[in-house]
Amino acid sequence: MKNLKLIALGMILFTAVGCKDSKKSTEDKTAESQTTEGTYTVINDSTKVSFTAYKTTDKAAVGGIFKEITLTDTEEGKTAFEALNGTKFSIPVSSLFTNDATGTRDPKILKFFFGVMKNTELISGEFKVVGENTCSIDVTLNGKTANIPLQVTNNSDTSLSFDGVMNLENWDGLAAVASINKACEALHTGADGVSKTWSEVAVHADVLLNKN
Repeated sequence: MKNLKLIALGMILFTAVGCKDSKKSTEDKTAESQTTEGTYTVINDSTKVSFTAYKTTDKAAVGGIFKEITLTDTEEGKTAFEALNGTKFSIPVSSLFTNDATGTRDPKILKFFFGVMKNTELISGEFKVVGENTCSIDVTLNGKTANIPLQVTNNSDTSLSFDGVMNLENWDGLAAVASINKACEALHTGADGVSKTWSEVAVHADVLLNKN
């Protein structure tokens, strides 16, 4: 009987120690998970902005980039979207580059498109998050601010791409569209003999973040 009591006591102690170790292991894993979760910050000099404009009634694409963009008001966030929310940007229009071999397109765009607008030294704006994977940008151009909803592509945990459509009438930009169309009338004339410059411009941005 004495031996049975000793065996039972041993089993109780073994079970208690096992539960304690299991609890400690769970706590360790939880702590490890918390320390590896990290926070996100935007890599300021990594953001790239491009656009696609259209000419002729067949909607022939003309692509370009802005080689400079400055980000401000960046904050740390528990997610990439939280880190981006509220980030402000400014883009010098002089950094326009369309890779035109003749070297004549960019000066025409600067003079006959941006040049007929108000306060167009910079295109500025702010990134806004309105829900999970739902975001937009407020863009200020020609003295007006309007919003562009964005589609999001998650390339990786720290790499996001954004696509949207800028309808220039929302920025009172139709006079600028008519101006560049007149300056490039022959080049914007399609097989149907009609010269056309579209007021719709596709915009694209690639953003990289650090996960700390």
